[in-house]
Amino acid sequence: MLKRFSNWMGRISTGALTLTALAIFILITVLVLPRQSASEGADSGETRSPDLSFYYTGNELNLMAEAYGETGRKAYVRARFSFDIIWPLVYTFFLCTSISWLAKRGFPAESPWQQTNLVPIFGSLFDILENVSTSAVMINYPRILPITAGLAGFFTLVKWMLVGGSFLLLLACCAAALWAWWKGKGNR
Repeated sequence: MLKRFSNWMGRISTGALTLTALAIFILITVLVLPRQSASEGADSGETRSPDLSFYYTGNELNLMAEAYGETGRKAYVRARFSFDIIWPLVYTFFLCTSISWLAKRGFPAESPWQQTNLVPIFGSLFDILENVSTSAVMINYPRILPITAGLAGFFTLVKWMLVGGSFLLLLACCAAALWAWWKGKGNR
């Protein structure tokens, strides 16, 4: 099933769709992310954010929830179920189409590299798990949810590894596509 989904993404990832995904990614990164970050910083009182941390313990997440205060916690949850639903879709769309398009040009059709376009989807899944678990901790504070708080840090760690890994895969596929293009030019 995953291989079929990967192949489907490869088929639909045309140059036009990939450029559209890139344009949306750049626009959101330049125009929306800075405002969202500033708003979140103002709402949280410049307290460390779980989303921007690489890893944290359940106890550290509870301390963040305390430091946010009631208004900050409400704003945090609101952001997780508005902006943070759209952002994973944007970066996943960009990464999946770009990796698919470049992998088609850089690797043979039967290469396992063709299926690396699935990695961003798993990153997005862990981003959503992170958002649900951190929001649960924020909503329930001061009641402590030790298992949920502990899982949140794990979800965040895995999210960053998969999303960061997706960008590394994008670079590797870009290098492979450039190499294949360069070799093809030399054979003419």
